Amino acid sequence: MQPPFPLAGLSILVVEDDDDSRFFITTVLEADGATVVAVPSAVAALKVLPELQPDVLVSDISMPGEDGYSLIRKIRALKPDVGGRVLAIALTAHGDRESCVRALESGFQTHVSKPVDPKDLVEIVANLVACCNW
Repeated sequence: MQPPFPLAGLSILVVEDDDDSRFFITTVLEADGATVVAVPSAVAALKVLPELQPDVLVSDISMPGEDGYSLIRKIRALKPDVGGRVLAIALTAHGDRESCVRALESGFQTHVSKPVDPKDLVEIVANLVACCNW
């Protein structure tokens, strides 16, 4: 049986340029116990990451300006003590194999196609933390 708040105690940074999507993802994750900071861009994410030190990053891939691939490459270049090893989930409207491979090669641990079911999102985050917390 799943605990009532499977994400309790987790800090999650959500990077999503679409206001409605950012609100939806934040609401879903907070409803299951996570503490969420949501920002609209890669630039904003890089500003808050060192201080926030989230357990998980959930990032859209297709964003204006700097995309999610560029963001995760910059994050992976950081030292671990400033967020360089944060667990990361790529969110994208592209569910094809090429997009998945590119996300993994860029530094994400997993790739999720939008729209994502709320229960699936919570399960993906919880499973990622349970099995891959490095």
